[in-house]
Formats: sequence, structure tokens, C-alpha cells
Amino acid sequence: MPRALLSVSDKTGLVEFATGLQRFGFELVSTGGTSEVLMEAGLPVTQVSSVTGFTEFLGGRVKTLHPNIHGGLLAQRTPEHLAELAAFDITPIDLVAVNLYPFRETVGSDDASLGTILEAIDIGGPTMIRAAAKNFEHVLVIVDPADYPRILEAQAAGVTLELRRKLAHKAFAHTAAYDGAIASYFNALIGGDGLPETLHFSLERVQELRYGENPHQPGARYHEVGTRGFWEELEQHGGVALSYLNMLDAEAAWRLVFEFETSPCAVVIKHANPCGVALDETIESAYERAFAADPKSAFGGVVALNRLVSEALAMKIVANPKADVVIAPGFEPEALAVLTRKRKRMRTLEAPPPSHPALELRQLAGGFLAQPPDRVGLDRAAWQVVTRVQPTPDQWRDLEMAWMVCAHSSSNAIVLVKDGQGVGIGVGQQSRVDAALLAVNKADGRARGGACASDAFFPFRDGLDVVAEAGVAAVIQPGGSVRDPELIEAADEHGVAMVLTGERHFRH
Repeated sequence: MPRALLSVSDKTGLVEFATGLQRFGFELVSTGGTSEVLMEAGLPVTQVSSVTGFTEFLGGRVKTLHPNIHGGLLAQRTPEHLAELAAFDITPIDLVAVNLYPFRETVGSDDASLGTILEAIDIGGPTMIRAAAKNFEHVLVIVDPADYPRILEAQAAGVTLELRRKLAHKAFAHTAAYDGAIASYFNALIGGDGLPETLHFSLERVQELRYGENPHQPGARYHEVGTRGFWEELEQHGGVALSYLNMLDAEAAWRLVFEFETSPCAVVIKHANPCGVALDETIESAYERAFAADPKSAFGGVVALNRLVSEALAMKIVANPKADVVIAPGFEPEALAVLTRKRKRMRTLEAPPPSHPALELRQLAGGFLAQPPDRVGLDRAAWQVVTRVQPTPDQWRDLEMAWMVCAHSSSNAIVLVKDGQGVGIGVGQQSRVDAALLAVNKADGRARGGACASDAFFPFRDGLDVVAEAGVAAVIQPGGSVRDPELIEAADEHGVAMVLTGERHFRH
């Protein structure tokens, strides 16, 4: 008679699975709460303590750590191994279904003490999983209740070696992710500067993409096992499958638009950079102004909106040159009908607010760079007006908006804002004066009386001269250059207000 060992924290589908195994002639061996559930369902169960000859002890810390269990799991079906099992009166185990104590959930609870968290570290479970996975040619190992139906189907059709390998891979990935979560907890426990000595994470593929950065490159989205970001909650209502760049641009747009939660805001992103940003009293007018900032660049971009999309707004979107993606917190049914009918290929995404990782990682050959996310503060009390002219209340609002948009743009970046509309955005330039010239050219006279933000200090006055001559009335920049006195003098010469933040916001 084949033997199945069942010891699960997640009881989903357990009774149905065990019932199916019994129909295929399996003896059911189980522990603690799992055996109670099975017995309550009327299934015959052999207690692990009957197999080991020991009762569970140390408060349940020791149940399955015994040669009678691990001999049964690790024995190959060779004459030599089987003879050794017989000599010790050990029965082989042919199937193991184990999932682990809920460590992540325990750590994430508000009232978890250190003692509670330590008791949520499973020892026997990972040991059984690893033993069974090592011996996958002879032992089926199941760590995910979603796999129960296909295991029962395989019992009827014949278990293939391919299935055994897939289950073993999933098992080792499961224990690796579990140990990674524990190591990450201890990283946080010992503290430090926010950059831990080691990083541990396990990624699983969760979404196939239309293609990668270019059509000849395949692409997929992975997420960290056991975690959920806003992409897991996002719903795509229409359009073709997302590509690698769609997701990068959509995330950039979504993060920026939610920096302006208190006002209706629209953002248009192209190549991970804003080409249009606007605030207004309604989301419809905010969209119109964001698109009007740079209509040429908006073609094929991503539109992000921080308010519900109405039918009227949907009509405005489809009247303009196509967007590849529209992302918003919600859509009226009539709006979805318009977008689906008029833009069949456009991806329409409904998403919750964006989440922020604890660390940002960038891959290098053989490793990664890591840093905390750059969170932009708008604290006027920490900023310094260094010119004779002070910003007006309207200019202060434009300065804050320009500063935020600038921090979300690729360096070198210059952003021009007038009356809540990003009228000129110059990004990704090797020299700051070229970024200023690009922004002024895009503004085409609309920056007069408005604000300018520079993500890093002006190394020379030429960039300042360019925006001042375009009519900019107020400038915000980090300062910190040896030429700051010259820049302040130039600003006073132009009659421009200048604010120094003391904080740079490069983005590469």
C-alpha cells in the first residue's frame, strides 16, 4: 500500500485531496491539526507518533524529525535501500503534502511578538519538503493546494517524470522563498542603515508579456514570492497584452500622478518620462491641459489619471491621437464602452494606488546596486529663498509642482510649469543648458510668469539665463555649486525669485 504524509498549515482542499488519495489506495499519515481535520471528515488516519514511536513534544516543535519519517522519504527504491528499510521496519513514503507555518503573515500582523514570530518558523516542514524533493524520482512532493487536482488526475493517468521534476522545482523554490523571508526578517531585526548586509528574495513568473524591450526579446513580469504589489490588484479591461515598456511607462505614470492626490491630475508619459502633466479643478480639464503640453510626444504614450474616468473624459481621450495605455483608479461603464469601441488595442488598466518597495535594485554584471526609493519632500520651511524677489503664492504652487515632476524625470532635467500645467519638459540631456533649451523650445512662450525646476544645481549661469529670457519668474534648484553666488546674482539681475532646496533628485 502506498503511503502519503499530509501535514499542512493551509487546509484548503485537504479533505477532498485526502479522499481522492484514499480511493487510489494510499495509507494516510498525518500530524496534529491536519489529522484532526481528516478524522472529523471520517477518513482513516495513521498518526505520525505511531510511525515514529514518539509523541509530539516540546510544544509540537518535534513531530516528524525522526529516521522512521526521513528514512521513508529519502530511500531510493533500490534493493540495497529497501533492504535497509526492512531491517529497521521502516515503510517507504510515496507522497508528501506539506505547506509551512504562516511566517510572513505572522510577521505582518500588528501584535506579533518576537516569541510568536520565532514559533512561526517551521523546521520539520522544510526538512520533509527538501527530503521528498531530493528523492523526487520516488516521492511526489506537493506544497501548493492548487496542485491537488492535477496530482489526483496523474494518479489515474500515471505520474510522469516531468511532473515529478516540476513539483520538486516548486518545492525547492518554496523553501528558498520561505528561508529568504526569515533571513529578511532578521536583517530588519538587527537594524542598520536601511541597506542590509545580505538580500534574500525569491521571484516567480506571474505574467507573460507581449514582448520585452524590443519585439525580438521575450519578456515576463516576476514578483517576489509571498508579496503583492499594485500590479497584482490591477485589472486590464481591454486592449492587447502588455509589453515590457508598457509596464515600465505605466508604473512611472502611476507613481507620478499619485504625487498629486489632493487635486485632479493627469500625466502623459513617453519613454518613462513625463511629456505632459497638469492639475485642474476637474479631471477632464486636467487631461486636456496635460495632452496640450506636448501633443506630438503624447502619441503612443501612457495616460495616467488620478480620478474616475467619465464618459466625457473617455470621449476626449479617443478624440486625440492614440495612447498605448490608459491607467486610472476606475472607469464608468459608459467610459469603458467608449474606449473599447474606439480604441480596441489600447490597454485600459484599473489600478489601486501604487506601492513603494523598501529598496530599489538595479542589476549590474554579477550583482546589483541597491538604494531606498527617492521620496520627494515639499517642505517650504526647509527651503531657502536666496534672492531679493520672493515667489508669489501662485509661483510657489508652480514651483512645488515643477520640483515634483523634475524628480520623476531623467537627468539632466529642466521642468517649466505655469498655472498648474507642465508647459516645457527637457530631460535626459548631457548638459543642463541643453535641457533648458529643450524645455524652453517645448514651452513655446507659455512659461512666461511661471516656474522652473532643475533636478541638480546649475553649474553655470547659462542655463538660468535661458529660462529667465523665456520669461520664467521663479526657479527652484538644490544649490550647492561653487558658483551659487554667481547664480544668485544672475537671478537678481533677471528679477527672478530663486529657491534652494538643499536636496538633489537625479534619476538615471
